Amino acid sequence: MTMATRHDLLLQALQVYSQGEIAARCGKDVRTIRRWKTDQSCPRIAEAALREMLHTSARKALAESRADFQFIDLFAGIGGIRRGFEAHGGQCVFTSEWNEFSKKTYRQNHPDADHVHEFIGDIVSFAEDAVPPHDVLLAGFPCQPFSIAGVSKKNSLGRPHGFECTTQGTLFYDVARIIDAKRPVAFLLENVKNLLSHDKGNTFRTILEVLRDELKYDVHYKVIDGQHFTPQHRERIVIVGFREETEFSFDDLRLPANGPHLASILHRTDGSEPVLPHDGERFFDPVRRKVQPKYTLTPKLWAYLQAYADKHRAAGNGFGFGLVTPASVTRTLSARYHKDGSEILLAQGEGERPRRLTPRECARLMGFPDDFVIPVSDTQAYRQFGNSVVVPVMHEVARIMTPHVKALLEEDREPASTEVLLRA
Repeated sequence: MTMATRHDLLLQALQVYSQGEIAARCGKDVRTIRRWKTDQSCPRIAEAALREMLHTSARKALAESRADFQFIDLFAGIGGIRRGFEAHGGQCVFTSEWNEFSKKTYRQNHPDADHVHEFIGDIVSFAEDAVPPHDVLLAGFPCQPFSIAGVSKKNSLGRPHGFECTTQGTLFYDVARIIDAKRPVAFLLENVKNLLSHDKGNTFRTILEVLRDELKYDVHYKVIDGQHFTPQHRERIVIVGFREETEFSFDDLRLPANGPHLASILHRTDGSEPVLPHDGERFFDPVRRKVQPKYTLTPKLWAYLQAYADKHRAAGNGFGFGLVTPASVTRTLSARYHKDGSEILLAQGEGERPRRLTPRECARLMGFPDDFVIPVSDTQAYRQFGNSVVVPVMHEVARIMTPHVKALLEEDREPASTEVLLRA
């Protein structure tokens, strides 16, 4: 825990409590609290008190909101997974995201992360015991290589948790250690489709061994293509687990057979484009009814991409740009889209150079509503949406998970949400 992080805790507490209340809880006077805020010198001794105050605040908010369940949001990005579970009665009580630009976007669109619950940076150095009780763990964890080691061999050596050896040093390990410590009713993990085949399947096999054999969860997984909900071919693996055996099945998903086309997310030039105060004229000129010219490729870049595609086509390779029309379904939007936009270039008419999608169009392509604020540069916005989830997919998975979460909470003599309220 760095000094800056403790200062962040203080600032979050000051969003909810008065300086006098914090002073009384920390055994200090108001002048000391004021000095901590000004000098950014909050001491380690105050950390436990500040955390407890923030947890109490979250518990109070949960009670007042009458949420059906509580969840934590790990590797949160800009909050795409979270939105699906909030839509089905959940409330976030803890968030972790290390990227400063993503944190800015997350805070802008989820203001409770500043004052209702704790919002930390890197989860790797965060103690699992300090994570608040929760019913569902959400994590869009990055895929990292890790080696395989026999669980039975480690058990014979007296090592109680094999995943500490098989996965330590990877970000999946941090998910596993929190599940192990807090035992949530359920979890949802999201990753790229290639997780299934990484290292000849060994990586995914290890993940399942940890979740099923060591942590003892009832685990289900499925690759879901986002094009059922948005005009983008985007396959991602979703892993769902429950603390007890349930009748959960991905067969209950309602996946539209015919998804939308690109026209559904493009800026409308017929005068019907909504005016978004938080966008202004950044992406679209409402007077001229045109996308801002900066999104059209320069002659130099367009010539380069065409020559690059011709070169690989002549060599028999499939590399090249992806030229689309309003009737298309696009390739997968990537975090590198800001570089040249080559995977999704929108044709603009005969004799015209194509253009990139604007960040607002990328937000729509990922299923974010138009009230989602984009407070960062175009470069950072492209990276964030390219790394995000298709939000309607998360809505649908949350829809079929939620009844099983509620059922397990009702069966549990001391469900996590009740524990939290009783401790308040």
